[in-house]
Amino acid sequence: MRAIRRFTVRTSLPAELADLDELAHNLRWSWHAPTRDLFARIDPALWSEVGEDPVALLGALRPERLAELAADPDVVAAVRAATADLHEYLEAPRWYQQRQAADPSLPAAIAYFSPEFGITAVLPQYSGGLGILAGDHLKSASDLGVPIVGVGLLYGAGYFKQSLTRDGWQVETYPLLDPDGMPLTLVREQDGTPAVVSIGLPGDRTLHAHVWTATVGRVPLLLLDSDVPENDEAARKVTDRLYGGGGEHRLQQELLLGVGGVRALRVWSRLTGAPEPEVYHTNEGHAGFLGVERIRELVTGAGLGFDEALEAVRAATVFTTHTPVPAGIDRFQASLVQQYFGGANAAAGVPVERVLALGAEDYPGGDPLMFNMAVMGLRLGGRANGVSVLHGEVSRDMFSGLWPGFDDVEVPISSVTNGVHAPTWVDRRLSDLAAERLTGDEITSGSGWLRTDAIRDAELWELRRTLRAQLVADARRRVRWSWARRGASPAELGWVDDVLSPDVLTIGFARRVPTYKRLTLMLRDPERLRALLTHPERPVQLVIAGKSHPADDQGKRLIQQLVRFADDAGVRHRIVFLPNYDIAMAQTLYPGCDVWLNNPLRPLEACGTSGMKAALNGGLNLSILDGWWDEWFDGENGWAIPTADGVEDPDRRDDLEAAALYDLIEHQVAPRFYDRDERGLPLRWLEMVRHTLATLGPKVQATRMVADYVARLYAPAATAGRALAGDTGYTGARELAAWKGRVRSGWQHVRVDHVESGGVGEVPQVGDALRVKAYVTLGDLAPDDVEVQVVHGRVTEADELHGFSVDPLALAETYEAGRYAFAGDVLLDASGPFGYSVRVVPRHDGLASVAEVGLVANAG
Repeated sequence: MRAIRRFTVRTSLPAELADLDELAHNLRWSWHAPTRDLFARIDPALWSEVGEDPVALLGALRPERLAELAADPDVVAAVRAATADLHEYLEAPRWYQQRQAADPSLPAAIAYFSPEFGITAVLPQYSGGLGILAGDHLKSASDLGVPIVGVGLLYGAGYFKQSLTRDGWQVETYPLLDPDGMPLTLVREQDGTPAVVSIGLPGDRTLHAHVWTATVGRVPLLLLDSDVPENDEAARKVTDRLYGGGGEHRLQQELLLGVGGVRALRVWSRLTGAPEPEVYHTNEGHAGFLGVERIRELVTGAGLGFDEALEAVRAATVFTTHTPVPAGIDRFQASLVQQYFGGANAAAGVPVERVLALGAEDYPGGDPLMFNMAVMGLRLGGRANGVSVLHGEVSRDMFSGLWPGFDDVEVPISSVTNGVHAPTWVDRRLSDLAAERLTGDEITSGSGWLRTDAIRDAELWELRRTLRAQLVADARRRVRWSWARRGASPAELGWVDDVLSPDVLTIGFARRVPTYKRLTLMLRDPERLRALLTHPERPVQLVIAGKSHPADDQGKRLIQQLVRFADDAGVRHRIVFLPNYDIAMAQTLYPGCDVWLNNPLRPLEACGTSGMKAALNGGLNLSILDGWWDEWFDGENGWAIPTADGVEDPDRRDDLEAAALYDLIEHQVAPRFYDRDERGLPLRWLEMVRHTLATLGPKVQATRMVADYVARLYAPAATAGRALAGDTGYTGARELAAWKGRVRSGWQHVRVDHVESGGVGEVPQVGDALRVKAYVTLGDLAPDDVEVQVVHGRVTEADELHGFSVDPLALAETYEAGRYAFAGDVLLDASGPFGYSVRVVPRHDGLASVAEVGLVANAG
C-alpha cells in the first residue's frame, strides 16, 4: 500500500550526545574528516548503509544503541572534543578577520545568490559545474572567514536521478526529498511559526515560501521553499525541481530566487541580528531580479527616484557570467515579464517599462521581443567577471554590443578564474600523507611535492595505484547496479568482476552532456579507440559519466552512442559509463584517474573545474586549450590537444581533433605511463605528477579564488556602495544619477573637431615624444565632465589599433561656444608600426570603468 503522506521523525538524543545534532547539521562534516570519523565510529555498517549521511545515521540508531553510546565515556569525550573543535573553527578569527583589522573598509556581509549549490551528495541541490562551484565558493569563504550568506532555492526533487534502459537511453526519476530528513533548519519567527516570504503573481495570486537554512561551516545558506500550505497547487510546484518546467515556471523560480531571496535576507537579518549585506553577488543571471527588488526597496523606503536607486544598487552588485554561448542564457518573452512587474504587481516608482529596459536586447542582433537575464545582470552589476582569462575574453566579445564604440578589451567584464575546494576533493590518503611528511608552508606553496626525500617515488606510485584500485572497485559496483536496473540477471553479470584493472592507465571524463563538450569525440574512429583500449602492452581504460538535461534528446543520443560502444563484449572490460554522476561518485573518480580528459569545442568551455580536482589528486590533464587549462598548461602538467581552429566544417574539425587526441594517447601519454625503471616505477610520469601537485595545487584552490573576489570585486563594490549611500540620504547616488542624466542628454553635441600632432621628425625613433593637440566641442558639458584621451599603440595593416594604451590629455585652451583644446605628449617606447587616435569619454569619480555610461566620441 502506498502512503498518502510522509514525514521524518527526528531522533531524541541523550543529553550526553546532544551535540551530535549540531555536528550533523553543520555541513563542515562534509569536508572535515575527523568529524566523519566520529560518525563512522558510532556504527560503521550503518554509516555506510545510509550513504555517510549524519542526519540519516542519527535517525536510524535504535534507542538501545544510543544508550550504549551515551554510557561510553570515550564516545562522549570524542563528541565533546569534536564540538569544541567546531566551535573553535566557527569563532576564531581567520584570514578575513585579519584583513579587516588592517582594512576596516572590507564589507561586513556579502550575499551570494545562485540557482544551485553543490555542498554534499546528501543535499542534492545541484546539477553540474555551476552548483559545485557555488558550493566550493561557500566552503572556501567559510574556511577564510569571509562573511558570506548564500541564497538559493530548495528543490523538492533536486536534480534528477539518472539510470539507463537496456538500449542505453537515459531515464530520469525524481525522488521527493524531505527537508526534515536533511541537514536543514526551518527559519521561524519569534513565536515559533515558520517565517514566510511572499511575492505577488499575475491574476491576484500570491507566491509564498518558507526559508530553510543549511549551515556551511561559518556560512548560512538560505533556501526558499514554495511547497507550503499557504500556496495554491501551482505555486507549490514552483520549487519542485531544479531547471524543470517551461518558460513561465522558470521565470517564477528566478523571481523567487531574486526578489524572494532579498526578502529572505531581510527576514534573516531581523531574526538573527546579522548585518545587512553590503555587496550582492549574483552567480549567473538566474538571480538577476534581486537588483529590481533592491531598487524597489530604495524607491519606496528611501525616497529615491528609479535612476538614483539604480546607481546605488549597481555600485554594490557583482555579476559573474559562466556562459560562453548566447544559447546558454535564460531569456523570456518580454510580454511575460511585463505581467509579473506591471499591472497590479507594479511598485510605485518602479515603472514596468524601466524593468523591461534592464533586460532588453536593444543592440545589433538582439531580439526586441525578448528579455535577457544576463543582459539585466550586466546592467545591474557595477562589476562583472568571467570565470577564466579566456572566458573573460569570450564574454567581452559576446556582450560587446552593450557598449558600442568601445573595443572588446574595454568592455567592463574582468575575470576571476574558478577554483575548487581542496578539502572536499582531495582524497584523504593523499592529504594525510602530505600532512605527515610536509610542512604547512610546503603544502601551501606546493614546493614540498618536489622533495623525493619527503615522499619517495615508490610511495607516491603505490598511493596512485591504491586510488586507482579504489575507483575500480567503485566502478564495478556501479556497473553491476546499472546493469541490474537495465534488466540483466545476476547470471549475466559475471563479467563485471573483470571490469577495469588497478594496473591500467585510467582516463576519466565526466561532466554535463551539452553538445559542445563533445562526449563522443573519442568515438570518431571507433576502431582506433578499440585498439588503444586493448593494446597488448600499453592498454588504456576509460571511466565516463555525465547527465544530459531531461529535455535535451541530442545529449541523450550522445550518451546512448557511448553506452552502446561500452556494452560491446570486446571492450567492456576497458570502458565503462557510470550513471548518476554526483558528488559521491566524483570523490572517488577524480583521485582514481591518472589522466583527466576534457575536449570541448574551443572556446566554449567557461572554466571546466573537474580537471582542477583531478590535478589536486596528482592526475594529469589531457585537454583542449580552453577554460582554465588555456592559462595554466605549461607543458609539464599534462598535454594540450591541438585544435583545428578556423576549420569551418564541424565534422572535419571533430575528425582532426579526435585524431590529435588518439595520437597523444598512443605516442605520448601511454608510453610515458608504461615506461618503468628496474623497480617498476614510471619516473618521468611521477615527475609530471609532482610538478602538477607543486605548481597547479596552489593555483586551483577555491580559497585563492575567493580571496581574488574579495580583493578585486567585493572590496571595491563595498567602497563604491558606501560612497553612493553617503552618511545620509544617498547623496552620492543622487548626484551620480543627475550627472549621468545631464551627460546623456548633452552627449549628442560632443565631438572631436580636429587633431594636430608634432614633436617628431620625418623618421620617428624610440624615445621621441609625440605632441598631440585635440580640439573638441563639448556643448553644454564642462571639461571636468569628460576626459579627452589619446589612444595609441601598434597597428595592423588595416590601421586597427592592437594592444593599445590610453593617456589623458590636459585642458590647454578654452574658446567660445563650448569649444576647448586638450594637449599632451605620447612617448614612443617601442619600434614598429604605430598609430593613434583621440576620443572623448565621460569622466566621474563614481564610474567603475571608462565604458560604464556607454558613451564615446571618437575622432574622424
